[in-house]
Amino acid sequence: MNNSDIRIQRIDSLVPPSGLVRDYPVTEQLAEEVSRSRRTVNDIIRGRDRRLLAVIGPCSIHDEKAALEYAALLKELAQEVEDEFYIVMRTYFEKPRTVLGWKGLVLDPDMDGSYDIEKGLTVARRLLLQITSMGMPVGCEVLDPIVPQYIDELISWSSIGARTSESQTHRTLASGLSVAVGFKNSTSGDLTNAINAIRSAASPASFIGIDKHGNTVILRTTGNDCGHLILRGGDTGPNYYEDSVENAARLMTQAGLDPSILIDCSHGNSNKKPGRQKRVLRSILEQILWGETSIRGFMLESNLRPGCQSLGDDPMALEYGISITDPCMGWDETRTVVTEAYRMLKDARSDGRSAPIF
Repeated sequence: MNNSDIRIQRIDSLVPPSGLVRDYPVTEQLAEEVSRSRRTVNDIIRGRDRRLLAVIGPCSIHDEKAALEYAALLKELAQEVEDEFYIVMRTYFEKPRTVLGWKGLVLDPDMDGSYDIEKGLTVARRLLLQITSMGMPVGCEVLDPIVPQYIDELISWSSIGARTSESQTHRTLASGLSVAVGFKNSTSGDLTNAINAIRSAASPASFIGIDKHGNTVILRTTGNDCGHLILRGGDTGPNYYEDSVENAARLMTQAGLDPSILIDCSHGNSNKKPGRQKRVLRSILEQILWGETSIRGFMLESNLRPGCQSLGDDPMALEYGISITDPCMGWDETRTVVTEAYRMLKDARSDGRSAPIF
C-alpha cells in the first residue's frame, strides 16, 4: 500500500535552471551592468547615494509585447531623471492570492488555468534578459523559493510581499538573495512582522532548495545586509504620513536597524485608486525636503494604459496595455507625475531647501 502523494494528480518534469541559463545566457557585459545596478540600489538603501530608488511598473506582467514597450518608455524617462531618481522597472511575475485568482505569469502564462510553468519560467527569463539588455534594471517580488534560481542573476532589487513577510521560508530565502530586499508591512498595517523579517534576513541561515542543475541541496546563506521596510498601508488606512514614517523609523532604530524605508504609493496608501498615487508621492517629497532621511525611495504601479480589466474566460479578448490585477496609472500620467516630482525635488535642492533647520 502506498500512502505517499495521495492527492497528487500527476508529476511533470521541469527543466533545471541550468537549462534556461544555457538557452538564454547572460553575457559578461550584461552581468557587469546588473552588478553595477545592484551596487547603486544597495548604496541608495544604505544611504550612501542620496538619490531616491523609484520602483515603477505594472502591478503584474502578463503580456511580453506590452512589457517591452513599457520598458522602452521607462528607460527614456529614467535617463531624464537619473540625477535624482534611480528607476528600477517593477517586473512582477508571481502574484500571491488571499483566496483565488490568477497567480502570475510564471505559474499560468496562458492565463487559462493550464499552469504551463516551464513556459512561464522561460517567458520570464527571456523577458528579463530583453529588458535588462535595454539598460533598464528590474525588480521582482519573490514568492516561490525555487524561482530565483531561474532568474536571480538578472535582478537588481526584490521584495517580499505583505502576505509572506511573516513566513520563515521567505525570511531565510531573503537572507541568501543576491540583491537588496524590501519587506512590506502586513495587510493589517502592522509593522512588527516586516521589521522582524529584516532582522531575521540579516542573519545567516540554512534551508532546503535546488541548485542550478536541479539537485536538491542545502543552501547556507551569509545574511542580507540590505533589507529595508516597505510601507504599503493596510486595513487601518495609509501609513505614508509624517507621523507614520517617523514611527516606522523609530521602531527600526529600536530594533537595531538602520531606518531605511521605501513607500509604496499604491495599495493601502492610495486605497487602490491609481490617481491618488501622486498625492502619496507629493507627501514623500515634502517629507524629504523637510529633512526626513529614512525615506530611501518609492513605488508606483503603472502601465501603458490606465485602470484594470477582468481576466474573464478568454485571454485573447484582453485589451492591450491594461493591468489584469490591481489598477494602474497610465503611461501619460506616470510620465507627468515622475517628471513633476523630479522638478520639484531638483528645484528645491538647488535652492538649498533639502534640509531646513529651525
